[in-house]
Amino acid sequence: MSNQEQSKVSPTEEKDRTSGAKPGLSEISFKPTVLVIDDEKRIRDACQRLLIEEGFDADCAENGEIGLKKIEAAHFDIILLDLMMPGISGFDVLASVKSLHPDTLIIVITGYATIEHSIEAMKKGAFDFLPKPFSPKDLRLVVSKAIEYIRTLQDIATEKSRMRVMINSLGDGVLITDNQKKVALANPAFLKMICCTESDVIGRPISEIIAEAVLLAMIDQALQQASDTFVELTEEFSIPGERKEDELIIGVRCIPFRDRLGRNLGTVTVLHDITTLKKIDQLKSDFVSMVAHEIKSPLNSILMQLKVVMDGLAGDLTEKQKEILFRTSDKIKALTMLSSDLLDLSKIESGLINQEKEEFNIAELVRRQVDFYAEQAKAKSLELTMRETDPSIRIVGNKTNIEEVVSNLITNAIRYTPEGGKIKASVEKDKNYARIQVSDTGFGIPEEDLSRIFDRFYRVKNEKTRFINGTGLGLAIVKSIVEAHQGTITVSSKTDQGSTFSVSLPITSS
Repeated sequence: MSNQEQSKVSPTEEKDRTSGAKPGLSEISFKPTVLVIDDEKRIRDACQRLLIEEGFDADCAENGEIGLKKIEAAHFDIILLDLMMPGISGFDVLASVKSLHPDTLIIVITGYATIEHSIEAMKKGAFDFLPKPFSPKDLRLVVSKAIEYIRTLQDIATEKSRMRVMINSLGDGVLITDNQKKVALANPAFLKMICCTESDVIGRPISEIIAEAVLLAMIDQALQQASDTFVELTEEFSIPGERKEDELIIGVRCIPFRDRLGRNLGTVTVLHDITTLKKIDQLKSDFVSMVAHEIKSPLNSILMQLKVVMDGLAGDLTEKQKEILFRTSDKIKALTMLSSDLLDLSKIESGLINQEKEEFNIAELVRRQVDFYAEQAKAKSLELTMRETDPSIRIVGNKTNIEEVVSNLITNAIRYTPEGGKIKASVEKDKNYARIQVSDTGFGIPEEDLSRIFDRFYRVKNEKTRFINGTGLGLAIVKSIVEAHQGTITVSSKTDQGSTFSVSLPITSS
């Protein structure tokens, strides 16, 4: 840096000559510290003066020995280091700094800069180099690059710290492994659930800290999944307590973690304490079993006895008697259907935690349901069709449950559409969701009923629909399934013009 160049040190003048803001403290959340190690006093003083004017905390050292003493006493974010100095060389200083403070950025400045020297310095950990003579603009540019790099590292460290705090504060257990089945992350909740008293488990094989065979098998299975498949594995296991009532029941979800090329980088496993939910579920199951035994069985017996009477095996019946018995039979069938729907709803709600999911083509599933109900629609003189759709849309879910959703929407459309009407099904991609729609030209839903259409036991009753049998649980079941798949369901309808039910489910990332 010549005397003439030193006259150009003013940051104000330099900023006026260049476009873009000068590197300053407004861009970072700390005051950077810089050490200039150079045996030329003119270089040291000029660099220090410019850096201080730019807002840095700058210090100087006239040789490598003094520089190392200052580095041992304090941490510097950036070091401007001359390679060729008497005594301790810049290369020796570079090696010492990288061992003491590996996060310090070193910018090599030398009048003897050659490609060989620069390559050697970069191999030993230098961030950048600046050949002499250099202008204030050159110095600002290289220091600005270093500050931007430090800021990026700081942002990454801050984000990692936030993520770590968030994961560590979760009540659910979280385990992340690499593709060698070594622990990359395990939060306190996970270690507590598997009864691990060790705190330093990062980098250790999972077999050293996990004894539960179910967990080990799930991680193995997730790692072995082919790149063209993606299945979320779910399972449960129990942790015995001193007493039977102290037993813990843990729900497990495990998925492979992949890069953008589909290669398995590791696994993510989440543990959730479902003990209370399982106890509640058991109470529900006991109650449903009681209902099935105490109500459904007698109802079926009554239906059989009624059939005997209605068939005339117990004597001739008048037309009026037959009419009454037919109505009675229909009501009992409705009660039987109600008990069956209650059983279905109970099963769905208790199984939401651990239902098996897999990746599948949603368009094919909808088309199969349309084909299945085509004859039923034809018998009522209805036109049931499916619009052409993108065959590549795939979702991850429980296939049986999604079939029940589509089946329920189509059968509802058939029941509530008068003869000669039309029903259309479709599947479309809507950003990151697959949108399933079932539209009809049926009776429609009055505006005042739309907000309650998904409530349990709620049915639209008017002159056109009061003769249609139903339990009022079908759409409640549909909504429960959709929400369990992180999806949404909406309806738009106008009286006497028909209804459109839309289900949005997350698609598989491409």
